[in-house]
Amino acid sequence: MNSKLFSLVALAALLLSACAPAATPAAAPKRVVYLINGALGDEAFYDSGKAGLDNIAKQYGVETRVIEANFDAAKYEPGLQAAVEFADVIFVISYGFEDQLKAVADANPEKIFVNLDTVVQNSKNTITSVDYIEEEAAYLAGVTAALLTIDTTIKNVNTDKRIGVVGGDVDPVVDAFIFAYENGARAIDPAIVVERKYLGGAWDDPAKGKQAALQLYDQKADVVFQVAAAAGLGVLQAARERGLYAIGVDTNQNDLEPGFVAGSMVKNVGLSMEEVYKTIADGTYQPGQVLEYGVARNGVDMVFEAQIKVLPQASIDRVLAIRKDIIDGKLKIERYQP
Repeated sequence: MNSKLFSLVALAALLLSACAPAATPAAAPKRVVYLINGALGDEAFYDSGKAGLDNIAKQYGVETRVIEANFDAAKYEPGLQAAVEFADVIFVISYGFEDQLKAVADANPEKIFVNLDTVVQNSKNTITSVDYIEEEAAYLAGVTAALLTIDTTIKNVNTDKRIGVVGGDVDPVVDAFIFAYENGARAIDPAIVVERKYLGGAWDDPAKGKQAALQLYDQKADVVFQVAAAAGLGVLQAARERGLYAIGVDTNQNDLEPGFVAGSMVKNVGLSMEEVYKTIADGTYQPGQVLEYGVARNGVDMVFEAQIKVLPQASIDRVLAIRKDIIDGKLKIERYQP
């Protein structure tokens, strides 16, 4: 009797569940913003993110918008507010404005915030951060520079073992690049001297980048690594002007000054944005994560594809062998600690 009663109850429950409406899935995002503290047109970091945003628009049919603060602090918080009013998903670069981002994210927990290039954690734990392990690729940039400066068969390379770097400003991300660049160079030859120049925040001034690079070339640096966004385009111009060499950053800049850019340390901002957005679209996204993108995950890399290659193939192969050791876990690159 009890068994029959249980069966009837179970059958009734089954029928009721079959008649009940399915749970409504969360609404798919319709609008996406890419909010940057700087400006497009750098042919590097910011433009890489814009390429990713464009691919998201094509693949998912969402409406997108770029909000540029143009390195103007007064424009950043209004930009955040405009992003919240417009978008469901906000990809944001927040250097120097982390507190504003935390406050706006806490006040708008229904919005998806993805912070790019630094780790920002708000009290409601809704911000996901994409943390690029730039040290891995910057180390390879240092190896590249070292192999160039010790090879006097390369045109105009002098006998001094001296390389340079131009940073847009003194900040933890730039210093992480430089720290690893120096380590990579000295792993090849401890006697290599690394000269630094900083631009004091003039990220969008190619003339200042060029002037800094020319000063480094005057100090007998054979190659200069640019870590300076749009200002770094001036570094590449200086390399051509002096008949010496540069290393590009964030995107493949090897063909911007053909024959004078030895390689580029890329940071695949756009790719990481596309990968994060895929999880948002398929429902697997988890807020509050820290997602690390190194060489193995194709978040950063060192590339040599170019119209005119500067380094001999044997040197490129040596860099690529070290790259493989990083991917395989045989070589652990030290992370920068501010």
